[in-house]
Amino acid sequence: MSNGFLALSRAILLGFLRDKSSVFFALVFPLMFLVLFGGIFNDQDQSRVELIQVGDVALVDSLPADVRAAFDDTFEIRTSDDLDEALDEVRKGDADVVIEQRGDTLVAHYTQTEQVKAAITQGTLRAFIDATNVAQLAAESGTPPPYSFEAERVEDDSLSTIQFMTPGLLGWAVAMSASFGAAATLQGWRQSKLLRRLQLSPLSTRTIVAARVAVTVAIALVQMAIFVGLGTAAFGLSLTGSWWMAIPLLVVGTLCFMAIGLLAGAVAKTAEGAVNMANFLVLPMAFLSGSFFPLDGAPSWLRVVSDLLPLKHLNEGMLDVMVRGEGPSSALLPMAVLAGFALVVTLAAAKLFRWETT
Repeated sequence: MSNGFLALSRAILLGFLRDKSSVFFALVFPLMFLVLFGGIFNDQDQSRVELIQVGDVALVDSLPADVRAAFDDTFEIRTSDDLDEALDEVRKGDADVVIEQRGDTLVAHYTQTEQVKAAITQGTLRAFIDATNVAQLAAESGTPPPYSFEAERVEDDSLSTIQFMTPGLLGWAVAMSASFGAAATLQGWRQSKLLRRLQLSPLSTRTIVAARVAVTVAIALVQMAIFVGLGTAAFGLSLTGSWWMAIPLLVVGTLCFMAIGLLAGAVAKTAEGAVNMANFLVLPMAFLSGSFFPLDGAPSWLRVVSDLLPLKHLNEGMLDVMVRGEGPSSALLPMAVLAGFALVVTLAAAKLFRWETT
């Protein structure tokens, strides 16, 4: 079995390397996006900023009526008494800014991962402070401005935008490579009658499946190494937290998207149809899962749809362990979701699979 496994794995790998289109879409094409976004990408803004107010903020309470109305239209406000918990929400991307008042100073805690939004938020808060100060000066002529503004980052200064871009693009690259490879292989082998020949060979089905899985996982790990290496060398990528947990998370994610490819290969009638079906499933998923840009400004129903997609959980899990400084346990739930999705889709593919095309 060992010799058969190695021989079949080598044949699958050589087939992948000889297929220039597979190599292009698995490695070169995603890297083009990494280079492009790493060089010119700017985080997108949203119309309403999620703000957490910690404790009593007298400045907000003293805003003139018309200014307060504009403030409420600009910010989606929540209140909290726990500063550390609120800062953690900003760090994770669950909120945009935290404000607190220290004496006569309004302090805004922001995340530098949303640089455009952070700049706009700070400018907007300064404008509201200026409006309050003007109103106070008009009422009490000659008094100094009562309020001042201070901004503080919630992250270490070493973090940069590329860190929050790399996990999403890597997730998309792995999803595309795993699903396309499984779809094309299954349908191609079925069309060429190779599946029947392998069925009659001394190799067991388990060995055939293990070889295909081993090669696909190896390609995914190479993708990760290239992404991290290029991001580090060219754009200053710096991993944080339990980044090593991205490896088992990526392996489970690869199995999940292999299952999607198997489903496409089982349903489609041709290799081209299988790849197109896999593309139809994965590409929209990439846009809806935050691989290319955040969905903070998307309608709530669209974000609910996004939460149902496996790529969203892969992306968020890798963000947590590679960027947000979370511990190993933060990857467990995404891994469980991806594994469950893989199991269900694999069972569906097995149910629909036919040895011969009709």
